[in-house]
Amino acid sequence: MDNNIKLFITGAMQVMFISINTSFISRDEYIGVLGSSFIVSYLWSINVKKISVSSFKERIIYSSGASLGCISGLFLSKIISGLL
Repeated sequence: MDNNIKLFITGAMQVMFISINTSFISRDEYIGVLGSSFIVSYLWSINVKKISVSSFKERIIYSSGASLGCISGLFLSKIISGLL
């Protein structure tokens, strides 16, 4: 898989889980907070190395993925909360 696609996806996934985590926190859903915060931290440990030595173009790609991840996380958190 192309490095730019990987960077976009990891940025999207991290921010998606941050959005989900924030939603769970606001609703006092402890199990959701536990799981999503673990995933956020794990993805952050992967992403920090990738983005810290990146070019301007790579940072734009990562940030674009993060934006998509935020919207996706909001959408998913509403679905998940509806199921709980």
